[in-house]
Amino acid sequence: RRGNSQSKGFIPVGWFPTSVRVVGNKLFVANGKGFSSFANPRGPQPVNKGVRSESHKGEEASADGRMQYIGSLMKGTLSIIDAPGSAQLAAHSQQVYQNTPYREERKLISEGEAGNPVPTRVGQGGSPVKHVFYVIKENRTYDQVLSDLPAGDGDTTLLFFPRRMSPNHHALAERFGLYDRFFVNAEVSADGHNWSTAAYTTDYTQKTVPSNYSGRGRSYDYEGTNRGRVPSDDDDDDVAEPAKGYLWDLAKRKGITFRNFGEFVVPDGATGTAPEGYRGVKPFLVANTSREFPGYNLDIQDQRRADIWIKELNGWVAAGEMPQLQIVRLPNDHTHGASANKPTPQAHMADNDLALGRMVEAVSKTKFWASTAIFVLEDDAQNGPDHVDSHRSLLFVVSPWATSEAQHRFVNTTDVIATMEALLGLDALSPYDHYGRPLREIWRSAPDVRPYVALVPSTPLTDRNPARGTGAIESRKLDLRYEDVAEEDAFNRILWHAIKGTKVPYPGPTRMSAAEVVRSW
Repeated sequence: RRGNSQSKGFIPVGWFPTSVRVVGNKLFVANGKGFSSFANPRGPQPVNKGVRSESHKGEEASADGRMQYIGSLMKGTLSIIDAPGSAQLAAHSQQVYQNTPYREERKLISEGEAGNPVPTRVGQGGSPVKHVFYVIKENRTYDQVLSDLPAGDGDTTLLFFPRRMSPNHHALAERFGLYDRFFVNAEVSADGHNWSTAAYTTDYTQKTVPSNYSGRGRSYDYEGTNRGRVPSDDDDDDVAEPAKGYLWDLAKRKGITFRNFGEFVVPDGATGTAPEGYRGVKPFLVANTSREFPGYNLDIQDQRRADIWIKELNGWVAAGEMPQLQIVRLPNDHTHGASANKPTPQAHMADNDLALGRMVEAVSKTKFWASTAIFVLEDDAQNGPDHVDSHRSLLFVVSPWATSEAQHRFVNTTDVIATMEALLGLDALSPYDHYGRPLREIWRSAPDVRPYVALVPSTPLTDRNPARGTGAIESRKLDLRYEDVAEEDAFNRILWHAIKGTKVPYPGPTRMSAAEVVRSW
């Protein structure tokens, strides 16, 4: 019917319905992601089954036939439903309401908590936290990095980067809280950087990512570029941009200060008085992005990124003012795999770890520390195994106000964004952060302002992969110039054998428990 529409009710179906058809008295609903997520302890495997290497010989998919690369784990389903009458539609709607967690969050907001640094209402303001840093890293799972911490639920057989090469990750989790039930909303970087910065991905993004990641010819259109270029001012809108934009658009609308380091940027030649560097791909980013700070480029150490950021921090200290919201990209935990003469995976992780530790130490020694919260997460978890779920990943909330208690409640990317928005008094970007469950229970009543001291990994940052060998040969086939262009199955198996050795087989399958599907309140 033309004009304004109104919902008559709701029907429970599967995950991400992509198409609905009515045939006779039946509803047919195609669910793009099926009914559930799964664990992937066997490690990621590709959609493209035709690509195999020497390291794959003799290895099969999991026992139930599922490939354990995150993009392949979720199988689409078809819901076939009798067209409901009014009574049945009411019953369906009641089931939907029972399934949703949003009603619980309304209760939390209405009750509030006295003295909590997170305001009880979106946009309320009044928090002692005035500065939020948001650090986005690349593609690690929880088990790969923190499974050796006894306070959490970890499978140490899947540990890639133990304390000696990630001492700051471990120390930050121990001092500021361990999160062993954090799940990214995304499957891969294409949707990951949109979920991480917009709390939403468009229908276009969700429907085209499988084509791009399965090598069926579609371009990577998901971080501000379309068909490999930045849309010009006279072009149509960026095809993947959500209607309400990104976190920086919230900052612009609210009038708070913002600075971007490496997110949604492209290399840029010298223009006028500006030297060669990096340019934001969105209008508001152009004026609020560091031209020195690199985007995704694994040939540039994260130490350089930390140097650039700390240099700007020192300028803010001298000026007495610091941007209220910052986004910082630290990508090198992605690693080069076993690529010849490139840093080893362990060296890449140590570089990433030290850069993060140095940044936390630097701000903890300034007057801004008592009013700061640093949120650190991975945009997705596709490059590793996890025994709980293929979406389980790393989260750190680093602040004098954060408790050191281990947190075992469900948290996802949009819950983290909702927390940052609440701290800064920002509006929401989508229903997911609007109704999200902010981290209200993690804060101290008074800040612990002791400075943090960065730890130096025992793994040398200068370690390089051998120029020859199976790993080097297979890595030549991988394009690691851009995120997620390389064939992911080959990359992850190379990474496994580079770290674990060729005598340690890829781990076997385990299905995720049904209890993990349900958000625990």
